[in-house]
Amino acid sequence: MSARTTRRGLVAIALGAVIAAIATVVISGGFDNSGDLTTHPNSGGPMSTGAVAGKAFGTAGAGDCLTWSKEDASDLTKVECSDKHLFEVASEVDLSIFPGAEFGPGSRFPGVLRFSQLRNEHCAPAVVEYLGARYDPNGKFSVGLINPGEAGWAAGERTLRCGLQRSGTTGTLLPIVGSVAGQDESKVWDAGTCIGINQNVPADPVDCSEPHAFEVISVVDMGAKFPGGFPPVADQDKYLEETCTQAANEYLGSPDALRNKTLTLFWDNIELSSWLAGSRKVNCSVGKELDSGGFAPITNSAKGDILINGAPPVAPPAEPEGRSRPVPLPGAAPLGN
Repeated sequence: MSARTTRRGLVAIALGAVIAAIATVVISGGFDNSGDLTTHPNSGGPMSTGAVAGKAFGTAGAGDCLTWSKEDASDLTKVECSDKHLFEVASEVDLSIFPGAEFGPGSRFPGVLRFSQLRNEHCAPAVVEYLGARYDPNGKFSVGLINPGEAGWAAGERTLRCGLQRSGTTGTLLPIVGSVAGQDESKVWDAGTCIGINQNVPADPVDCSEPHAFEVISVVDMGAKFPGGFPPVADQDKYLEETCTQAANEYLGSPDALRNKTLTLFWDNIELSSWLAGSRKVNCSVGKELDSGGFAPITNSAKGDILINGAPPVAPPAEPEGRSRPVPLPGAAPLGN
């Protein structure tokens, strides 16, 4: 092909490094200390709490959806899952029932790393149990944890909320509409979405007029092509190379636009674990892949005039028709002798 094409896997190393560096704990700064706190004794099982955040945190159970607007989530409220929200509760964990002094009265408020460990230890299994086989570990929803904050902890609150959230690359929480339990968890963006850039690494969605790493040009439903079992990556690539190339030609308006704008066409693949969870959709995207890894910043939509690293792209020379020199037969003398 005259245009550069590659699977997303070839350029995802830098993106993966950023995601791995983010230990998302939804609330680590705490709630407003209103003084209205009802704690529970160290009893034999999980109980509803009365954390300083109010009834929303204290009464939230599996299937409830929560949202907030303040950075410390002190305005946390319970909403209908059909409305925009930031968190869907899968379970609660009462740390006060665990033996030892770590979570006992007067214990120190855990740090971000410890809450990350608690999330992995308690919330990951809880989410799998909540969603069953439909949970896609590579999908758009990730495991999250809400803690009672330093004020609640100091007042004796030890209950956590485990659940699901949609995290951007930088850790920013993105809104969810509808219950996660009933959604396709494929990690895709709508066509026309531009993904921002930070030090040559993809970030969160931005307006296409701002510098970005790549632009999504289409959403492909792999289930339509492969209605049976899981397709090997080679079969996915064979189908997506043709499908994404056609999508690029239509999105950009010309079969030559991708090459003339020096852009790279790439796509996602579906892993077996995602397929078994029911995820079937992938994105085709265009960006400017760097030979050294990562992306060059692009400004404006690829549908129109773009800037790459602040300058208009320079189209490569036209490709000659046919071969300029014949291929010598085996054993023939080198051309020109």
